[in-house]
Amino acid sequence: MAAGRLGRDIKLGEGDGVLDAYFAVPASGHGPGVVVVQEWWGLVDNIRDVCDRLAREGFVAVAPDLYRGERPSDPAEASRLMLGLEIVRACADLAVAVEALLNHQAVDGARVASLGFCMGGQLALAAACEDRRIGAVVDCYGIHPHVTPDFSQLGAAVFGVFAENDEHITPERARELESQLRAAGARAWFNIYVGVQHAFMNDSRPDVYDAPTAAEAWHDLLSFLRAELG
Repeated sequence: MAAGRLGRDIKLGEGDGVLDAYFAVPASGHGPGVVVVQEWWGLVDNIRDVCDRLAREGFVAVAPDLYRGERPSDPAEASRLMLGLEIVRACADLAVAVEALLNHQAVDGARVASLGFCMGGQLALAAACEDRRIGAVVDCYGIHPHVTPDFSQLGAAVFGVFAENDEHITPERARELESQLRAAGARAWFNIYVGVQHAFMNDSRPDVYDAPTAAEAWHDLLSFLRAELG
C-alpha cells in the first residue's frame, strides 16, 4: 500500500475468474458501496486515488482490474487494450465487484453505484443495464465504440459529467445520450462543464486537469451518490 493510501490491493472472484482490485473503506468502517470503473489506462494510481477519495467521503469503493494485469505504456497500447476488451467478460467482472461489495460487512444498503471515467463511464452504464443491484451510475465523459447498453433494462439513475471542449465526446453527443436515456424511461441528469477538456478530473494529467472545475464536478457527483444511495 502506497504512503497515504486508505485502501489495499485485493483479489476478487474465484477459480479462473480471479482478478485484482483495489478496495477502500471509510474511517467510519462502513458506508454505501461504489464500483469504480477504470479509464483505458487500467487500474492505475489515479483510479486508486478515486477509491481513496470516495472512502474519505464515506463510501466503500472497489476498482476491479478489467485488463487482468496488463498495463499500457502509451496511448496506442491503451487504445489496443480498450478496443480488445471483451465486453461480456468486463461486465461479468463488474458483477463480481458488485457481489463482493454487497457481501462485505462494511457496505450499507442493498444496492451500489457504478462510477466510471472515459471507457469506464460507458462500461458503468452497461453494467447497470445488466445488474439491477446497481442503483446509481456516474458516467464521466464515457465512451467506448463497442459498448451499446440496452437502456430499456436500466433500473438506475444516471448522472453525467461531460466537458464543453471534449474532442472525443462532444456536448452534442452527451446530450444525445441523455435524451436516449430519458426516452428509455431513465432518470438522467447530465452536466456539461464549461471551458474544460476530456479527462479534466484526472489530476495525473496536467495537460487537461482543471482543479476548480474538477472540484465542482466532484461536489455534484457526490451529492448525486448520497441522494441515490441514501
